[in-house]
Amino acid sequence: MDVNAAVAAAAAIAGVLTGVIAMLAFRWSERDLKRPTRTSLHTDPVLPPGVDTVLSVLRSSAVVLDEADGVVKASSAAYALGLVRGGKLAVEPMLQMARDTRRDGEIRQVELDLPRRGTGRGEALAVSARVAPLGSRLVLLLVEDLTEARRIEAVRRDFVANVSHELKTPVGALSLLSEAVMDASDDPEAVQRFAGRMQIEATRLTNLVQELIDLSRVQNDDPLEDAEPVAVDELVAEAVDRCRHAASTKQITMAAGGAADLSVRGNRGQLAAALGNLVENAVNYSPARTRVGIAARRVTAPGGDMIEIAVTDQGIGISDKDKERIFERFYRVDPARSRATGGTGLGLAIVKHVAASHGGEVTVWSSEGQGSTFTLRLPEAGAARDRAHHGSTGGGAHHRSAGGGESGRSRSMSPDAPPYEESLSAPEVLP
Repeated sequence: MDVNAAVAAAAAIAGVLTGVIAMLAFRWSERDLKRPTRTSLHTDPVLPPGVDTVLSVLRSSAVVLDEADGVVKASSAAYALGLVRGGKLAVEPMLQMARDTRRDGEIRQVELDLPRRGTGRGEALAVSARVAPLGSRLVLLLVEDLTEARRIEAVRRDFVANVSHELKTPVGALSLLSEAVMDASDDPEAVQRFAGRMQIEATRLTNLVQELIDLSRVQNDDPLEDAEPVAVDELVAEAVDRCRHAASTKQITMAAGGAADLSVRGNRGQLAAALGNLVENAVNYSPARTRVGIAARRVTAPGGDMIEIAVTDQGIGISDKDKERIFERFYRVDPARSRATGGTGLGLAIVKHVAASHGGEVTVWSSEGQGSTFTLRLPEAGAARDRAHHGSTGGGAHHRSAGGGESGRSRSMSPDAPPYEESLSAPEVLP
């Protein structure tokens, strides 16, 4: 009996001790979990106050890296450029810059050419990367996309080179002709011939300088700041009058047709220059005893009625490969013919810029051996008012062309047939 009691007492004491030990172990583990460790101090870096706000308004792509090269913060632009993938900085040169800056604290900057993602053309993405320390453990990477700036710089260099070449040609010709005049001072007939050539080269030089000024003006000015309603009939008459002498010399008939009483809104001088360039090109590149037609009509568009002014010639036409480049500055389909006609290669570039700045466009239809049609498409002045009037009247004589066709109705045209043919069925022939 005494032995059994002793065993029971020992078991009870052992149970109490086990419970106490278990409770103490549980309390100790809870305290350990709450105590910060070396690892937990570095798993979730915190940006310095205000940095997140500043990064959100920067135009540059921003990436913040921690001491383990992990991405703490990255802007949407950084993801769009492909700088960050899978939570890591994907550009090795930038990653190495970040490591060097983290080691010595120096700010580094470099320009890189990166391959574009998702394009099979091998185009390079030009960027400028700048790395700086951010606090004691973080590194800030700012990346600026320079691709567009480099493209503009290349265009500027090409433009300057082309201008220099085009200016050098007439200036060199004038120098040589002046020497020829001096050598032929005792030959009145030669002097007169050389003087005539000098006058041609001087005119070409003057035209080139003027077109450079015009191109600079249409690129820098906003024509809609001082916009006014401009009658299309007046623009056509001015363009025809500008080319009347050249057309009569080649016995070219100029015919104006289409709808009357149309108007567009914009800068009158720029619009007159654009249409004048189209008509002048049509006359210059048309064979003798042919016809140049100018037709205007109203077409319906989702954003409001548009006015189309088409200039059609019966020249040799333009090949498909040249049609893609004819609106480039200084590009000529036939350089020898352009110099013979006094062309500078800037006329169609001016037309393109004028059309774009007025909210329109210029297009070309051409077939080799059949001629070309350039169409200037511009928003109509007061289009909303005209649409309301059209709806109330049902479309009457106001929308009918001079040739009897309904110009306000858009028609589908075959790619093998020149547009606006019916608009000139009964034209006003201008001598």
